[in-house]
Order: sequence, then C-alpha cells, then structure tokens
Amino acid sequence: MPPVFILVSMTILGASTIMGVFTNSLIITVNIFDKVMGKALSPSDLILVTMGANNVLFQFIMLANDFLSFLNSDLYFSDEIYTLFTIMLNLPIYSNFWFTVCLSVNYCLQIVIFTNPLFIRIKFAVSQIIPHLLLASFLLAMATGVPAAWNLYKDTPTLNISSNETEEIIVSKLNVYYFLTCNLVSCSLPLILVAVANGMIIKSLVTNISDKNVNGELSARAQGRIRAARTISCLLLLYIFFYIAEILMFIDAFPPSSPGFCVCLIIIYSYSPSQSIVLIFGSPRLKQVSLDLLNSVHFSKKRKTEKSNVMFIKLKLQK
Repeated sequence: MPPVFILVSMTILGASTIMGVFTNSLIITVNIFDKVMGKALSPSDLILVTMGANNVLFQFIMLANDFLSFLNSDLYFSDEIYTLFTIMLNLPIYSNFWFTVCLSVNYCLQIVIFTNPLFIRIKFAVSQIIPHLLLASFLLAMATGVPAAWNLYKDTPTLNISSNETEEIIVSKLNVYYFLTCNLVSCSLPLILVAVANGMIIKSLVTNISDKNVNGELSARAQGRIRAARTISCLLLLYIFFYIAEILMFIDAFPPSSPGFCVCLIIIYSYSPSQSIVLIFGSPRLKQVSLDLLNSVHFSKKRKTEKSNVMFIKLKLQK
C-alpha cells in the first residue's frame, strides 16, 4: 500500500481509538460510580456497561490488528498471528451485535404494552433475564467466532505488476461455508431482531402519540418512547453501515487504497465511538454528565485565559 494511505489510515485509526476509549470509558465510569455509591444498576445500565467494555476491547484489538498489518505484513499473515487476530476481532464484533439485541429487547419490554401472559411475565422479570441474555450473547459469539481457527485456508491470487510481469501472493481466507453460517447466526439474525424491536417501539410511539400530561406536554413515558426509538434507530443504522462495510472488505470488493476501500475503513474505525455517542445521548443521565464535563472543561479554559489577561494587565500597569 502507498505510504500516504498507511499514514492517513493509522492517523484516523488512532484518533477513533482515543475517541472510542474515552466515550466508552465514560459510560463505564458513570455507571460503576453509581454502583459504588450504592445505586443498583438497572438492566439498561448493565447492558450499557457491557457494551462499553466490549467496545473498548474491540478498539484496542483493532488498533493492534491494523497497525501490525500495515507495519509488518509478513508477521501479521503468519498462520498463528492471523488466526489469533481473526478470532479476537470476531468475538467483540459478534458480541456487540448480540448486546445490541439485548438493549433493543430491554427497551421493547419497557415501552411496548403487551397483552400476552408470557410477555407480561417476561416484562416483570426483565431484571433477572438481562444478565442471562448478556451471558448467552457472549457464549453465542464464542460459538460462532472461535471456529474460525479451523476454517482458514491459503489463497494465492495473481497480481499483475506490469504488462509482462505477474506476482503470486499468499493470503489467508475464511472458508465460505463457515463465513455464511456465522454471518447468518451472529450478524444477520441480530440485525433482524434489532429491526423488529425497533419497529415495535416505533409502533408503540405512533399509537400513543397523544400521551400528554396535564400541561399539554408529552408525558415522561412518551419522551422515553421517543428517546428509545431514536437510540435504537441510530444503532440500527450504524449496524447496517458497519455490516455492509465488513462484507465489502471480506469479498475484496475494492482494491486496497481505493476510495471505496477508504470509505469502508472509515466506517469500521468510527463504529465504536459513534455507537458510544448514540448510547450517551440516549441516556439522560449520561448526556447530562457529558455536558457538565464539557462545560467544566470550557469554563476551566476560559478562567485560564481571563487569568492570563489579568496578569498581563497588571504587569503593564507596573511598568
């Protein structure tokens, strides 16, 4: 790959890693602090903490994966290293998809009014069900991600160097049948479930659009529906973009360093920080903490500027 492309890619990856680690760590810190202060974590908070920790892990794995592939491709494409990174990348990606399902299901159970006795019992037992769903999500991601170690093979495509010269390179590839199976189970199925849950939330929102308080304003429940629908819709949109970008990268739809390849890389790099920002703005508490943090940083900078100006004026008067 051209050095300029590698430099730009590494810069974008580094910036997205810093942003993603900061925003996801904020989600984890706020909820853990509340837990330490004696406040019980709600099912939503537990899911957010789990997603935040998973995203931080994904950012560091992706950073190590791409930096090594750019800087030392021979070592990266060795059997042991490539297999290790393939599994390590699959696990947080698949886990994230299923954790998104857990969040969608949780919002759906909280917001949608059910009449079926089974769903009513599930609704009231959601605090006990969510931890089991998170564990099942991780185990399912393990079951579909770890077998990649036994489904890699060597491919030797021929590259045209010039009109008279060709070069054969050895590239590791995933078995197509394994890829389709794990893609169906841990990518397509979660996508469908998130879309269904989002549709049910939006339907509940439309049905109860006239839910207002005595002042004629939307009730807290209606605002919660709007916030949940907006959050899940944004997560679904990010999910679709990330999913398409991963598929295009897998099938080598674009040659390296081409515009299409760059766009796919940017989508993949920005997925974790974008998701964390959606989660922060979808939670009133996290949103308020973030705004307070930004205001405190802005106020601190303003005070430093004013203080330096005052000192400059005093020095000038002393002269």
